[in-house]
Amino acid sequence: MSSPSTPWRAAVADYAEPHIGRTLVDLATSVLAYLGLLVATGFAAHVSVLLALALAPLTAGFLLRTFIVFHDCAHGSMFASRRANRAVGTVLGLLLYTPFATWAHSHAVHHATAGNLDRRGIGDVPTLTVEEYLARTPRGRLAYRLFRNPLIMFGLGPLLSFVVLPRLARRAMRPRLRRAVIRTNVILAAAVVALCVWLGPLDYLLVQWPAAWLAGSAGIFLFYVQHQFEDAYWENGDNWDFTDAAIRGSSFLRLPAILRFFSGNIGYHHVHHLSARIPNYNLRRAHDSVELFREVPVLTLRAALSSTRLKLWDDQRGRLVTFAEAHALPARDAHALPAT
Repeated sequence: MSSPSTPWRAAVADYAEPHIGRTLVDLATSVLAYLGLLVATGFAAHVSVLLALALAPLTAGFLLRTFIVFHDCAHGSMFASRRANRAVGTVLGLLLYTPFATWAHSHAVHHATAGNLDRRGIGDVPTLTVEEYLARTPRGRLAYRLFRNPLIMFGLGPLLSFVVLPRLARRAMRPRLRRAVIRTNVILAAAVVALCVWLGPLDYLLVQWPAAWLAGSAGIFLFYVQHQFEDAYWENGDNWDFTDAAIRGSSFLRLPAILRFFSGNIGYHHVHHLSARIPNYNLRRAHDSVELFREVPVLTLRAALSSTRLKLWDDQRGRLVTFAEAHALPARDAHALPAT
């Protein structure tokens, strides 16, 4: 684990200070724009269903940008005040159908464990090693293949990630987090019922969910490809290092300017993982200014799309591989692992 005296901390410190003016601009160009487009979609639905659907991609872009602001609040990087981050994040969580406290907790675990083979399973994309996959029963392999299928991950993924799973108040949760789930569920249930009565159930679905599905799918894709590329970083706990995980295990996704805007610069994921307190509007400046970021893994959009073929970590080769590559590899010690 990198120590507090690590040189990069001083190098990025200037970029980790929120600026209230920029934060307010972020809110205006995300939340307000999204809400305005929802209203416009409601009016468009009375003219033509196709017109309402035509607004969905643009609405989805601003919803994705709203999620980035929510995400930054979870890291305490939008406002200098912890209370302000929590308050704004909680409100935005209602727009995103996501309890702020529980999401912030699981995402913090993700940042603390990304690339650590011994601490997988919370806030990340479940990833098996080749040996673990080959040790599974045929049914276990099929379940993993289905989960990692792009049609499932990016098609059903938004429904599971933002509608189903955030509703679950598990017994294993801390009481504070369980209360956050229940409170969010009650507020959302009341809001959805009110909107269905006001707009009608079909109009509510038409206004809300095409854009939400598109934004959710795009968000899952961005999260997926920024840790799931060929030369990503995975190490066992004893060898895992926070700085290496951030610099080598989080890609720099090079996007066109318009996509950088809608994704809130999250393509500079290496900067974000090294210092989560840097607000989204400072990520690019930090990347351009800090020498440490000159040799980070770079993904083009085309390469990012291709990386969805990679499914398993091969610890002998030190890279992610496809299912076909895993089956073609020389025999491993899979028999030594319990079948699951």
